[in-house]
Amino acid sequence: MDNSSSRRSLYTLISVFFFWGFVAASNTVLIGIFKKNFDLSQFQAQLVDWAFYTAYFVGSIIYFIISFSSGDPLNRIGYKKGLIFGLILSAVGALLFIPAASVQSFPLMLTALFVVGLGFTLQQIVANPYVIALGYPATGAHRVNLAGGINSFGTMIGPLLISYLIFGSISGNAVVDLGIDAVKLPYTILAGAFLVFAAILFFSKLPPVTNAEPVEKDLGAFRYPQLALGMIAIFTYVGVEVAIQSNIVALIKLPEIKGLDNTQSVHFISLYWGSLMIGRWAGAVSVFNFSKAAKNIMTIVVPLAAYATILLVNYIKGSPMNDLLYYFPFVLMFIGVFFLTKGKPTWMMLLFGSMGAVMMIVGLLTTGSTALYSFLSGGLFCSVMWPCIFSLSIAGLGKYTNQGSSLLIMMILGGGLIPPLQGLLADNIGIHLSYIVPVFCFAYLAFYGWKVKNVLKSQGIDYDSSVSFGH
Repeated sequence: MDNSSSRRSLYTLISVFFFWGFVAASNTVLIGIFKKNFDLSQFQAQLVDWAFYTAYFVGSIIYFIISFSSGDPLNRIGYKKGLIFGLILSAVGALLFIPAASVQSFPLMLTALFVVGLGFTLQQIVANPYVIALGYPATGAHRVNLAGGINSFGTMIGPLLISYLIFGSISGNAVVDLGIDAVKLPYTILAGAFLVFAAILFFSKLPPVTNAEPVEKDLGAFRYPQLALGMIAIFTYVGVEVAIQSNIVALIKLPEIKGLDNTQSVHFISLYWGSLMIGRWAGAVSVFNFSKAAKNIMTIVVPLAAYATILLVNYIKGSPMNDLLYYFPFVLMFIGVFFLTKGKPTWMMLLFGSMGAVMMIVGLLTTGSTALYSFLSGGLFCSVMWPCIFSLSIAGLGKYTNQGSSLLIMMILGGGLIPPLQGLLADNIGIHLSYIVPVFCFAYLAFYGWKVKNVLKSQGIDYDSSVSFGH
């Protein structure tokens, strides 16, 4: 950044990325509470993710239609006002939890999450280009990766903080009788935080940035097979990332896995989202100008530092540390596979997709800690897929790049459909066997890595170079 004022603006802005991760990861805590209080099936419980992630699809398609018919609305109001409006909309959604809890309405709870997600959609559309605009374009990737690291930190501590606000001051026996009213406090605080940051942005000196690039009036982006394949990949990636952890609380309850209820398993949710943080921090090493030797060292040190951060946060929280320490071999396995990819996005997709599928199969064939940690390691192998898919999918699109980007954002819908699909399967064949769904998801992601390389090569595009990691 150019000066201290610009740096302060950046730090304020990237706080929004923390909220995205914080709320998305905290939905898993809500699933356990809703399932108990509303006597839901596993499929019905997964409607929490359906409501939240479907909002991304609905919000994106509304934005796409408006942009396509009458021009980009952000060009009229500016990025700053768009971001403020998104924060206010999410605050309204968080406040809806109060009447929803008062009338004990599960549909109204889902509506509240949907509104929060709509606000996040606008924030997603605005925040990434805004972060890039706050400084020299050549260093924009560094700022986006910093924001991505903040997002991952939010996913890691979100379940712990929400769990503490709901369960922290209640004895073990009382937790069993915990009512739905318990969600009022954390979401009231969250709504207040949204409004405070909206006010900070309003009074800040952030520039009123707009995007001057015209929106194409035809759907030419669909002529590019890398985009079509990538849309399915984004759908699958977000779906599997969410499905693994959304169903993990029910899995942990099984006597053959851990036999723990939802109040005792929150540190495993934190470990899963922390796994994504480990991978994203490792991926961020690629954007810095290290020598080859220094880069190799940092590729080992940085993910271990991220793992240490997970341990520290959970230690402060009072989580059972043995449950987290036994995960160390999986972190080492991830580092080893990461070295094999050599930072090439197609190899990232192929190897991480394959390893994800293998670990899901190991989880299906085993029980106890081996099965649980194998499923949790899916977070490690999902971690760097977003920037790989996004970059590969829009490569060579030229004037249709913006159109392709908006279509990819719509495919976040996978996070709203794949978890309920796994939940429905769990209701019929059991929660353990339902993890066959992530096997197929990872298999497609591995296939995508192989297929898109050939597609791009046929178009004369060599994309076997490092990409900037951060989402």
